[in-house]
Amino acid sequence: MSPNIHIVSPADAVEAAFSRIQQECMVDVPILNPALSVEAIDFQRWQGHWLGMVVTPWCMSLLLLPGSIDNWVSTGENKRRFVRFPAGDFAFLGGHETELGEYQSCSLFSPMGKFSSQSEATMTARASLVGLLTVPQPPQAVNKKDRAAGQTPVSRRNFFAFRKQ
Repeated sequence: MSPNIHIVSPADAVEAAFSRIQQECMVDVPILNPALSVEAIDFQRWQGHWLGMVVTPWCMSLLLLPGSIDNWVSTGENKRRFVRFPAGDFAFLGGHETELGEYQSCSLFSPMGKFSSQSEATMTARASLVGLLTVPQPPQAVNKKDRAAGQTPVSRRNFFAFRKQ
């Protein structure tokens, strides 16, 4: 079966699919964070396909959707494949929803109880997407002046770890 090709951003279809999932499958599930809603974030072209984030009351995930038939790797539902990004290799699971057709997702957070607002979840999603698409820099040597002042460079990974717990 050939995948649904998304010529334009699939953000609206992503929101429709995950809103339907929330209404049909997630009602009364105790892990839902009532401060959050379904939101598709920053879908953009990446290697001919669509890459973006989805925030829901139960998870935050990277999504890949086909933007062309060229170089799309179908996995089948609940089958895993690794995708290489500038920040490293990430495991994606295949899925299918009526509104989207075939897609692949990589869960970053679940459950979502640590997020106090939609704004906080959205900012985290955007920062995660930037981090995914950025080549990690090698550790910098701490110069004597910074060491004397008790300062050390903060890595990207440690920067994201500072997020409010």
